[in-house]
Amino acid sequence: MKYELKIDVSPVYELIDSFMLYVTRKWISNLDIGPDWVRDVESRIPPQKVAALLQAADWPFNDYDVLYACAYSGGPASNVLEFLDELESASIDEWYQRLVPFLPDFSLEECYRIKSSYSPLLRLWHEQYFRHVENQILPLLIEDAAEKKMLQSKMDPIALIEYASGGVVIEDIPDLQTIVLLPTVHNRPINTYCFYKTLMLIQYPVDVPVENEDEPPTVLLRMTKALSDPNRLKLLRYVAHEPKSLWEMQSELNQSGDMLMHHLMMLRVAGLLRIHLRDEHNERFSIRPDGASELQMFLESYIRL
Repeated sequence: MKYELKIDVSPVYELIDSFMLYVTRKWISNLDIGPDWVRDVESRIPPQKVAALLQAADWPFNDYDVLYACAYSGGPASNVLEFLDELESASIDEWYQRLVPFLPDFSLEECYRIKSSYSPLLRLWHEQYFRHVENQILPLLIEDAAEKKMLQSKMDPIALIEYASGGVVIEDIPDLQTIVLLPTVHNRPINTYCFYKTLMLIQYPVDVPVENEDEPPTVLLRMTKALSDPNRLKLLRYVAHEPKSLWEMQSELNQSGDMLMHHLMMLRVAGLLRIHLRDEHNERFSIRPDGASELQMFLESYIRL
């Protein structure tokens, strides 16, 4: 498997992440920020501006793949205001020429729609929310990216990707030339990934320092919550020996796809599952052996054995 592994850090990705989570509410109940974050943000933004932002709620979710490609094409450590200025000022043809190498089926019409629709809303989101949190988030991203870059010289790329993401395993993906690891805070604890023609972007969650040492760490709470359901324990046992696809699980475990996806999400965010990726439509799941040892470590550390 021959590809270049890069580690990038830019507040632009975090701008797009936070906007996407706010307007779509995707995964919000599984994220550390949770539904309370949405309510808190909404209480700080004037109602007419909330209504403007929520126009994007019904737009195609694949639009975010295009926006992440926009961010990547701007180069490492892009400045948010520079990105927004360029998104507004560059011509449709300029953006199209930048994006079509990543998205061969992209059209000028889509380019125009996305550029004209998202440019004002991303700027509004920056003014109303993101500029107030950027300086808190950026040091966390920079510190974590520096650690992963240091590990690049010591770890195999596949092992580093799995370590950073807590379980994403890249298998043989034809034509893949570059994988970019991107630290993220808003998406914690979920990994997200975007597939392009020869590129893959993987966003992995950054650990946020615990403020109160008397409280159980969030990662321990995720694990104990995931393991509290007998169905999820059975699911872990089922995938313990070889990776299984969602279709295999539905057929052999006689559970609905929606319920399985819920259980898989709970186990994923707890760091107990590996996700084996061959392409964007081919995910298989297996147990993550390190998860059991991490559960013991966090439990013993918290109760001070």
